[in-house]
Amino acid sequence: MTVAAIAKPLGVRRPHPMRKLVLQRLAYGVITIVVVSIVVFAATQVLPGNAAYAILGKSGASPARLHAMEAQLGLNRPITTQFWSWFTGILRGHFGTSLANGEPVWSLVGPRLGNSAALVVLSGVIGSVLGVALGIVTALRRDGIVDHFMAIVALTVSALPEFVVAIVLIFLVSTNVWHLFPAVSIIQPGTSAWSQPRLLVLPVATLVIVIFPYVARMVRAAMIEALESDYVEMARLKGLKRWRVMLMHALPNAAAPGIQVIGLNFLYLAGGIVVVEYVYNFPGVGLALVNAVQNRDVPTIQFIVVVLAAFYVVMNITTDVVALLATPRRRVAR
Repeated sequence: MTVAAIAKPLGVRRPHPMRKLVLQRLAYGVITIVVVSIVVFAATQVLPGNAAYAILGKSGASPARLHAMEAQLGLNRPITTQFWSWFTGILRGHFGTSLANGEPVWSLVGPRLGNSAALVVLSGVIGSVLGVALGIVTALRRDGIVDHFMAIVALTVSALPEFVVAIVLIFLVSTNVWHLFPAVSIIQPGTSAWSQPRLLVLPVATLVIVIFPYVARMVRAAMIEALESDYVEMARLKGLKRWRVMLMHALPNAAAPGIQVIGLNFLYLAGGIVVVEYVYNFPGVGLALVNAVQNRDVPTIQFIVVVLAAFYVVMNITTDVVALLATPRRRVAR
């Protein structure tokens, strides 16, 4: 006899699936961030040269000055001591000082995080809504002209990298065919990306074109499976209207796979913005990461990577919770 069979007659309730899921994901998330922090710190330590050499430059890095700068920055301490000092500093909100200009890392990266958040939110929401709508339409028109056309478009777009889509859009609506939007999205320091919506159009359009086919194909497959199920057939036999059958019976049961792929798209956007921001010269965290790598700005690199890792963890937990809420048979404690 199983433990569950014994526990049930005794009145012992099993943990609620939602609480259990959140606690497990939080524990895994904390471990993930710690591991990522260790890997990032170790990777930046094994790079040729060090922070002292990057500050002094090739011409000024004499042995005596290099040794003095290493002592000033604490680079002569054991590697474990350096990591603990850096990691506990992040926990206290001290993110270090940029080696490129001597300013606090947060003052440089903070505004750029807001700009990147605008790209991710707009692209994710628009791409998800468009993908879900097209997925439902193609499922209802299965094997029709619309379905075949959208399949070709989705496969074609899925095969294109972000920079190719960006270049095509710039060619079409900025430089050669039409001159509707600026080819670069340079936002002045101290201003928000939301205050200049024209500069967001092309970066957002690029990301939407890249991500919506995945949502559309997944929603299409889930909707077809739901529309062929017994409960949908029973609803049809009861004489319910077609839109009611689709919205009230098929769509809720097809929601979980769509939510998962939408969450994966948001995770993809956290990495995809690096290329898009670089192409459009958009002042976001992706462009800041590229510049930090070029300038060997180790504290900025470490902070941005840890922030992206934290975003991945939070987004994974959110996706799992929403998917669980969308699945009635899994969200009830048994």
